[in-house]
Amino acid sequence: MIRTTLCAIVALIALPAAAQHAHQGSDGPLETGQSAFAAISEIVQILSDDPGTDWTKVNIQALRDHLVDMELVTTQATVNTQTEGRIVEFRVTGEGIVADAVARMATAHSPMLETATGWTVTAQPSTGGVTMHIEVQTEQELARVLGLGFFGVMTIGAHHQAHHIQMASGEDPHH
Repeated sequence: MIRTTLCAIVALIALPAAAQHAHQGSDGPLETGQSAFAAISEIVQILSDDPGTDWTKVNIQALRDHLVDMELVTTQATVNTQTEGRIVEFRVTGEGIVADAVARMATAHSPMLETATGWTVTAQPSTGGVTMHIEVQTEQELARVLGLGFFGVMTIGAHHQAHHIQMASGEDPHH
């Protein structure tokens, strides 16, 4: 019984991968490599499949630069968190290019985070990075922000994929 259940679970897990594998018409691996390379590869394929792509505006370098910023912020930034009432302050810092990446990412993401959540979100440049303030209305929201921390709240909102397409297509997604 346990063996049958395990076989069924493995089959269900493998089914989406097999479907995607069959969809791509390849017997080889599906993963294109390191995550930034894979994200670029995915966007290039989407642009290539779209007959309306204006190749004179495509800017994969802008997407690559943004992905580098994401990597630097996620892996090298330091966050100090403080609360006062229902306001959470994230002081996000780094050295050199990390500080620059923090400034670009946090200031660009704040309005999107505010729209996605209804919280009041501001990000102000500070020495070595950014100070982000998030004001919430309830204790439950406060607990959510504190539980997620800076890196978790940066993932909120289903805008990232569209944001990457806009960047690669030569659009400025921040305006």
